[in-house]
Formats: sequence, structure tokens, C-alpha cells
Amino acid sequence: MSSFVGVVVSDQWLHSQFTQVELRSLKSKFVSVKNHNGKVTVGDLPALMVKLKAFSTMFTEDEIRKILSESYSDMNDEIDFETFLRVYINLQGQASGKSGGSKNSSSFLKASTTTLLHTISESEKASYVRHINIYLADDPFLKQFLPLDPATDDLFNLAKDGVLLCKLINVAVPGTIDERAINTKRVLNLWERNENHTLCLNSAKAIGCTVVNIGTQDLVEGRPHLLLGLISQIIKIQLLADLDIKKTPQLVELVEDSNADIEELMGLAPEKVLLKWMNFHLKKGGYEKTVSNFSSDLKDAKAYAYLLNLLAPEHCNPLTLDTKDNTERAKLVLDHAEKMGCKRYLSPTDIVEGSSNLNIAFVAQIFHQRNGLSVDSKKISFAERMTDDVQISREERCFRLWINSLGIGSYVNNVFEDVRNGWILLEVLDRVAPGSVNWKHASKPPIKFPFRKVENCNQVVKIGKHLKFSLVNLGGNDIVQGNKKLIVAFLWQLMRFNMLQLLKSLRSRSRGKDITDAYIINWANRKVKSTGRATQIESFKDKSISNGLFFLELLSAVEPRVVNWNLVTKGESDDEKRLNATYIISVARKLGCSIFLLPEDIIEVNQKMILTLTASIMYWYLQQAAEEGETTSANGDGSTCTSDASAPPSVCGEDESSSLCGEISSFTIDDAASDITVSSSQFDNEDITVE
Repeated sequence: MSSFVGVVVSDQWLHSQFTQVELRSLKSKFVSVKNHNGKVTVGDLPALMVKLKAFSTMFTEDEIRKILSESYSDMNDEIDFETFLRVYINLQGQASGKSGGSKNSSSFLKASTTTLLHTISESEKASYVRHINIYLADDPFLKQFLPLDPATDDLFNLAKDGVLLCKLINVAVPGTIDERAINTKRVLNLWERNENHTLCLNSAKAIGCTVVNIGTQDLVEGRPHLLLGLISQIIKIQLLADLDIKKTPQLVELVEDSNADIEELMGLAPEKVLLKWMNFHLKKGGYEKTVSNFSSDLKDAKAYAYLLNLLAPEHCNPLTLDTKDNTERAKLVLDHAEKMGCKRYLSPTDIVEGSSNLNIAFVAQIFHQRNGLSVDSKKISFAERMTDDVQISREERCFRLWINSLGIGSYVNNVFEDVRNGWILLEVLDRVAPGSVNWKHASKPPIKFPFRKVENCNQVVKIGKHLKFSLVNLGGNDIVQGNKKLIVAFLWQLMRFNMLQLLKSLRSRSRGKDITDAYIINWANRKVKSTGRATQIESFKDKSISNGLFFLELLSAVEPRVVNWNLVTKGESDDEKRLNATYIISVARKLGCSIFLLPEDIIEVNQKMILTLTASIMYWYLQQAAEEGETTSANGDGSTCTSDASAPPSVCGEDESSSLCGEISSFTIDDAASDITVSSSQFDNEDITVE
């Protein structure tokens, strides 16, 4: 397994301003200049900084040079890595001021971590601690440490070994992690902690969390702002789980009985559905305003009073609406909700101050306790007919999670709805084949005119053809119309292209050949055979794969200590196959693989998902040798730079090639690490092999 020490910065304050993912990426850039020039001077920084994603759209090279000249009189002065970091922070601050501050995304799942603002909300912390105390109180391992005290750092200290986060993920989405793969001892060694955090981060991605810029070392250190951000996402995924028409068909009552309206509802983010549900009842209850957010529109608590009076009139208190004091009204609202059985996620002050995260949690609790929706069997039957077949749903889930793991600007809630304007597909294409998109001919949402959507999708198809995808019968209008089978076919080829290019990028460093399906199968068979085992597969459709033994042997071959053979079954019955399949997925994630398949995909031998699993293991294995070589060269100036097995892509997002030290064990293109860059001119002429 790879080490976890990370990049060490002697100045503790400076160290705290960056995640380990950012430090590794920036270290990689610094070392590349030093290796090329023998040293790094102030004069080298403008050309370097302007290529970083954080500054490329904010400054020109001359502007950066001018900023530096205000602090450094001699541009030939040599600088060390820590000085480089201070310059980065200074430019980051000026960029933030220049843009007037960052704009918050409407979706809590898209909110990425910033390293400039490290303040944490004590109210949110207390709320999450209460949640953990309630839902994990009976956990066989954690109950010895619970309840946690919200007034102390108990939460951050307990989270440092990774067990709490893994268990919380399983509360949010049961069965995500095979708990046999979690290292659970009262005192864990550093390797075991790192494995737990690697398993946690890869599993968090697999339930829809955005973990860009969080590495295992950040969790080992117990960084409060990063931990709370991750815990917040996990808890909200749990609380908003029922806001899905597949799980709660009664939600169809919120729209007219038409296919278009229901499809639109299915494409909404969970918190948007929650808002729609709230306004649906408020309108019925006579509330004249429309609630458009979970912050300022709820500060006077009147909307809550109307909502609860409608849903639970038996607990209604006339004083709630009569009182003139907002804080007093908020208190009465919480008392009303508590009588309904709602857990208290916030205080009256949190409502009055407009705490968005806590308000979402509170409204979700109300929905969970009493949604007030119809049980009209005709409407429910209509909604159920709108849902996809099982295979399509599985593939939609896989592609949605994969796209969201790429760290693009948009967040996908429903693939078939969200890709129809073409913009997200262009973002993905630009990430996996940099330089392939002509942004001058692309329209960014919201898009008023339908023909603009068609133009976007036509460019998507054109790029796919240049990448040698098989796109028979696929036109831009098919994507706009939401043709699910054709969209799935395109996305699979796109994901596969990404996988093979990533593998090729590692093999090319060893003068390797192009990566093909046959090459991956042969590699896997050779690795298993090298351990003295006889199990082999003929293809990704080989029915023998269903018992799980081949993949357990492959995982053991690439890292002998990762599989506990005492937990492995013979895979003869359906139950034994499922036990092995769930264990395989968690062990692979624990190793460092970012994968999105389900146990059913292994049991049923889903050819596509079997390829992604095998390629991910191969990618992790090849990456280790590459990282060991890069680590040796990167330590020339005395600092430590070692791999973080689960590290997501860096925010820096540079376009030029660099060290693999910052690359991740997943199928996500890391701009800072990938050397697969296709310029616009190259793209028109290059023949890219994917077979």
C-alpha cells in the first residue's frame, strides 16, 4: 500500500491553508520548474501561476508579474516551496477580491471545500453530533465512544481513525460498505487508519458526495472544516433519500399527470424537490408567499407555522402566528415539530439566522415524518410506470456518480435529464480529452432557445466521432430528446475511453503498448497466475466471475495484505456469491480504487462493470510504481511527498503534464497529473485508438 505522510510544510499555519491534495499538486508544479531550471526564482512564477486553473481566467502573466514586483524587488531571487505557497495564497486572495467573492452553488452536494475560509458553524457541528449520537448509538463498535459531546472536539478526534465516517455512510445508504472490510480496533496503526479513510472517500463518491480536494491525510489530521463538510453531505444524502419518485411515488402529486412534468420532477436535485413539496403545501394552507430558499425566506418562521398547521393540525398552537417575535415563533414551531416526532436539528436562533444546511435537514425531517401526500393508487401507478427498468437505472447511477467524481463545474442529479442541453457532456469531454471542445460555439445554461441545445449536442456527437466512438444512428437531437439507450451507449464509450487513456498514460511512461480489453484480461490473468493460483478468465463475460474468487485473488496479487481470506466464501450459493461480491467492492475501494458498480454487477457478470473493476485495479497497481519513481525525484529539496491512495483531483487543474504524485486512484482525469492533452488542431487530425 502507498504511504500517507504527504507533503510536509514546516510552517503550521501555512500547512493548514491547504489540503494534502492541493499540496501534492502544487509541489509537483514547483518541482517540475526546479528540475528544469535547477532552481525556482520569482521570475519563474508568472508563467507558472497563469497556467493554474485558479488564476488562468483571473490574471494575465503581466498582471501576476506586476503583483509580484510589489513584494520582490529582484525577480532573480531564488524562492523555496513555502515562499511559493505564500505567493499562491496572496494571488488567491486577490483573485477572490477581483471576482467579488465566490458564488454558492444551489446544491449542497456541489459545494466544494475552500482553503481560505476555515470557520465552522458550532450549530451545525452540534446538530451533526446529535445525529450521530442517535443513529449510531447501537453500533457494536462505536457505542463505547458514544454519546459525543458537541461542546468538545470529540467528533473530530473520533473521526480520525475512519470508522465513524464509514459507519455513517452505511447509515445514509445501507450496504454501501461491507463492514468486514473496515479496520475496527480500539487502537489502529497508521496503515489501518489510512485504509479506512481510503475506503471512506471512495465509498462517499459512490453515494454521490463531492470529495474533490479532500485526501486521506486531511481526515487523519481531523481537519474540522473538511470533516464537517463531508459529514454534512453524508447526513443530507440520508435525510433526502426519500425525495425520489422511485422511493416515494406519491411525489407525483406535486406535478400534473403528464410524462414531461414527471420527467422534469425526476431531474430535480433533492433539495429542489423538497422546496417544491413545501410550497405545494404552503399554497394549500393559504400562505401567500413562495419560498425560494432555505435561508432568508424562512427567517421569520411563518412558513414553518403554516406548513406544520396543515400537516399536523392536532398540535397547532394559535400563538405561533400571533406572536410578533420571530425567535419566539421559531421556538413554538420547533415544539410543534417535536410533538410530531421530528428530531431537533436546529435551534430557534438557527431559524432566525437563516442556517441553510440546518433548515434543509429540518424540512427533510418534517417530510419524513408526515409528507401529507396522496395515496391515490392511480397516481402512484402512473408514477411507477415512469421509472426505468433495472439495468437502465443501474447504468444511469454509475454514469452519474462517475461524472460527478470528475470535478466538473456542474453536478448531475439525473443523467437522462441533465445531459439533454449538451452542456454537461461538453464539460466531461473537455475533462477527458482536453482541448476537444470549441467553447466559442457552446451555449451555457440556462438555454432559452431549443436550437442552442441541439448545437451543443451536435458538437458532442462530432467530438465523439473524432474519438472514434461508434455512433451509428446517434444525432444531437437524440440527446436533446432524451433517448436513454443512445445516451447510455455514448456515455459508456466516453467512460471506457477515459479508462483506457488513463491506463495508457501510465503504460506510456514505461514505453507500454496501447491498452485494449485483451491486454487488461491478460494482465489480470498473469497477476493471478504469478501468485501460484490457477483461476483464469477468458473474457469479461466469463460466467466463472460470478463467484467472486478471481477478483479476490487479483486483489490479493496486487496487495497481499488487503484480503482477509477468512472472510471469503466458496461462492457456490447465491448468498455466498453476494457476500464475496460486496467484499470485493469494499476491498477494492479500501485499496484505492474509485469504482461505482454494485454487487449485482459482479454476480450477474455485467461485462461493462467487470471491465471498469479490472481496469481500476490495474490502474492502481501501475500507479504505485509510477508514484514511487516520482516520489524519489520530488524529494530533492528535502520535503516529503508521498502518495495518498484515495486522493481526488486537485483544484489547481493545470493543463500541462506533470508528476503522478498528485494523481488519484480512480478513472477521474486529474488536470494536474494527466499528460493526455489534445489541442484543437491536434484533435482534428489525431487518430485515437480505443480498441
